[in-house]
Amino acid sequence: MALESINPANGEVLQSFSYWERSRLQAVLKSCVAARQDWQGSALSDRTALLRAAAKVLRDNKEDYARLITLEMGKLINDSRAEVEKCALVCDYYAEHAAEFLADEIIETDAGKSYVTYQPMGTVLAVMPWNFPFWQVFRFAAPALAAGNIGLLKHASNVPQCALAIEEVFRQAGFPEHVFTTLMIPASVVADVIADDAVQAVTLTGSEPAGRQVGSRAGEMIKHSVLELGGSDPFIVLPDADMEQAVKWGVTSRYLNTGQSCIAAKRFILVGEAADSFLPAFKTAVEALQPGDPLEASTTLGPMARVDLRDELHQQVRESLEQGAVIVTGCAPVDGPGAYYQPSIMDHVKPGVRAYNEELFGPVAIVIRAADVEQAIRIANASRFGLGGSVWTADTALGEQIALRLECGAAFVNGMVKSDPRLPFGGVKASGYGRELCHHGIREFVNVKSVWIA
Repeated sequence: MALESINPANGEVLQSFSYWERSRLQAVLKSCVAARQDWQGSALSDRTALLRAAAKVLRDNKEDYARLITLEMGKLINDSRAEVEKCALVCDYYAEHAAEFLADEIIETDAGKSYVTYQPMGTVLAVMPWNFPFWQVFRFAAPALAAGNIGLLKHASNVPQCALAIEEVFRQAGFPEHVFTTLMIPASVVADVIADDAVQAVTLTGSEPAGRQVGSRAGEMIKHSVLELGGSDPFIVLPDADMEQAVKWGVTSRYLNTGQSCIAAKRFILVGEAADSFLPAFKTAVEALQPGDPLEASTTLGPMARVDLRDELHQQVRESLEQGAVIVTGCAPVDGPGAYYQPSIMDHVKPGVRAYNEELFGPVAIVIRAADVEQAIRIANASRFGLGGSVWTADTALGEQIALRLECGAAFVNGMVKSDPRLPFGGVKASGYGRELCHHGIREFVNVKSVWIA
C-alpha cells in the first residue's frame, strides 16, 4: 500500500510514499521514549526560542509551503499563504506566553508551602485532517512542544507531502531529533500506537466516526484525549441585521476553503423577514464565486480535496432535494476534470431532510426559516453538533443573550466564527471535548500536580 499525493484540481498524482514497516514504527516509538527525558528537562526558555525559530522557518519558506498546501488539497493560494502565516503566529504566541501559562500557582493551605505546577505529560499522538494541513498541526504542536511534550503526527493520507514538510520545519528550526516525528502509517495502525506505552495522550481533529474510534481507544487505555470533530454551525440572521455585512461574512464563512471547514457557517437560520433581504443578496454573491485553478489569484472557489468527498456531498444534496429541499442555486458537480462542485444553496430545509441533521462538508449552504428568535435558538440547538455559531443583529445586547444560549464552544455576534490563538477552541456534544489554543490549550497535555511541603 502507498500514500498518494493527488492534485484535486486535475487528478494528477504528484508523489507516492510507502507506508512504514512495523519495525520502523517501533524504532521511532523507542526513540521518542529516549528523547523525552532530555526534552522535558530542557529549559522552557530554550524550547520557546526554538518555537520562534520555527516561526521564522515558516515565514522564510511561506511561498513553498503555501504552494504545497494548494497542490495537495486544493486550497486557494492566498488562503494557503494565510494559513502558513497563522502557523508562524501561533508559534510566536506560545513562545511569548508559555512561561506565563505554565508558571507555578501558589495556593495558601495549612502547609508551609503549597502550589500547583504544570509538568509535561509525555508523548502526544496527533491524528490530523487534511482541510487545514499545516494549521491543525501547529495549533496542537506549538503548545504541546512548548510544555515539554514529544509530538507524533499521523496526518491525513492525502497530504503526505505537507506532513513531511512540517517535520522538516521543526528540524530546520533546530528541535532535537525525535521531538517531533511524522508517522507514515495507515489509519488501521493508530489504535496500536495509542495503546503503546510510548504514548501518553492523543489528540484528534477530524470526523465524528474517527473521533469515536480514537476516543474509545484512548479511554480503553486510560489515556488523556482531546477531540475536535465535526460541526454544523448556525448562522442566525435577525431582520434588523446589517444585511450587507451579514451577506459578506456569510459567503466567506460558508465557502472559505471550498466549505471544507468544521467551523464554517453551515445552517443559515433566517428569522422572519430577514429571508426577504438576505437570501437574494446571498444568492447573487454566491453565484459570483468563480471555480478554477486554486493557484490562480483570480479564482475564488477551489476544488474539493478529493473526488470521493465531492461525490458523497452530492449524494447528500440529491437526497435532500428528493426529501423537499429547494434549489436556490448550484447543487451539482462541475463538469470536467478535478473535484469541483458548484457553489450551492438549498432553501426550505426542514426536519426530515437529510441536510437538516447532517454536516455538509463542502460548498453548499442550507437555509432554514424561523418565525422568531425563540424558534431560531431551538433550531440552532437541535443539532448533535456544538462547535460554533454566530448571530447577526443591530441589537448587540440581544445578540449576546442569544449567543449565551447557543449550545456550542464559541459564539460570535456580528462576526464570523474563527480560531484565534488568544481564545480557547473546541466544542461540545458530538463536536468533541477538550480545548486547544489560549492557556487552556497548553494545559491540556500537562500533569497538573499539587505540591505540599510541611
